[in-house]
Amino acid sequence: MTTTITNGSDEIANEVSNEVAVAAPSRVESAAQSAGEQAERIVEGAVEGTVDTTVQLFAGLEDVALAIGNFRVSVLDLGTWLVVGISLFVLARVALWGVKRLIRRANRFDATQGLLAEKIATIIIIAVVVLIGIDMTGFDLTSLAFFSGAVGLAVGFGLQKTFGNFIAGLILLMDRSVKPGDVIVVNDYFGAISKIGTRAVSMITRDGKEFLIPNELLMTETVENWSYSSKNVRVQIPVGVSYSSDLNRVEEILIECTAACTRVLKNPKPNVWLKEFGDNSVNFEIQAWIRDPEAGVGNVRSEVLKAVWWAFKDEGIEIPFPQRDVYIKQFPGKGEDAGAES
Repeated sequence: MTTTITNGSDEIANEVSNEVAVAAPSRVESAAQSAGEQAERIVEGAVEGTVDTTVQLFAGLEDVALAIGNFRVSVLDLGTWLVVGISLFVLARVALWGVKRLIRRANRFDATQGLLAEKIATIIIIAVVVLIGIDMTGFDLTSLAFFSGAVGLAVGFGLQKTFGNFIAGLILLMDRSVKPGDVIVVNDYFGAISKIGTRAVSMITRDGKEFLIPNELLMTETVENWSYSSKNVRVQIPVGVSYSSDLNRVEEILIECTAACTRVLKNPKPNVWLKEFGDNSVNFEIQAWIRDPEAGVGNVRSEVLKAVWWAFKDEGIEIPFPQRDVYIKQFPGKGEDAGAES
C-alpha cells in the first residue's frame, strides 16, 4: 500500500514539473515580447519627439528672417547655405585633387600642357560647383537683378586687370611662349620661371629672389626668352692683354681655358675674337656656349677667367691696367712768386 502511494505521488510530481517546464518558456517569450514592444514604443516616442522638436526648431529658424523688398533671407536659409557651401567646397577640393593627380600621371602631357589642363579643369569644376550650389539652395537670382547688376559693374571695373591677367595666363600656356623652366629677361631682371599662376608668373633669380610678374606684362612687353626654341646660350667673356703679348699664343690659351670649363659645350665649340685695340690693351672676346642657363652664367665667366689668369701667369703674359702720364707745366702760384722776386 505504501509503495502504491509513493508511485502515485511521483507521477503527480512528474506531471507538475512537466507542466511547469512547458509553461516557463511561454511565459519568458511573452515577457520578452512585451518588453520588446515597450522598447519599440519608447524609441518611436523618442523619434517622434525628436522629429517634432526638429520641425519646430526649423520653423522657428524660418520665422527669424530679414526682408529687403522682395528679397527675404532667414536664419534657416543661412544655415542651409553654409552647410551646402562647406559640402560643395570639400567636394570641389576632392575633385580638383583627383583631376590634377590624373593629369600629372598622364604621360602624353608635358609640363605646360599639364598645367593648362589643370587650369581648364579648375574653371570647369568651380563653375559646376557654383551652379549646383545655386540649384540646391534654391536661390532666386531674379530678386537681385538690379543689385547684382550694379555690383557686377563695380567688380568689372575693379577686377579688369585681374581678369586680363587671368586670360593672359591661359594664352601664355596655350601658345607656350613662356613655360616653367624657361630662362627669361624682363626689364633687366634675369631668372628662371618656376610657376605660371592665375594672376602672375613666378620668376626666381640667381640671388634667390622671387619676382611675381603680371601675366599681362609678358603679353604686352618685350621678353627675352633664353630657352624658347633652344636652351643653348652663348656667353661673352672679355679679356685684355698688353700690346707686347704674342696674340696667337693668347688665342690658344683662351681657347684651352674655355674648353676646360665643365659647363662649356664642345659643339658648338668655343671661339675667340680680337675685338679691338683699346687705349691700354688689346681686347679679346671669348664666345662660349652653355646648355643650362638656369644654373647661371656668372659662374661660367668666373671659372674661365680664373683659368686664364693662372695660364697667363705661367706664360708671363701681362694683363694691363689703365695708366695715365701726367705732365705738370707749372705749379699753381709759382709764376706769381717768380714775378714778385724779379
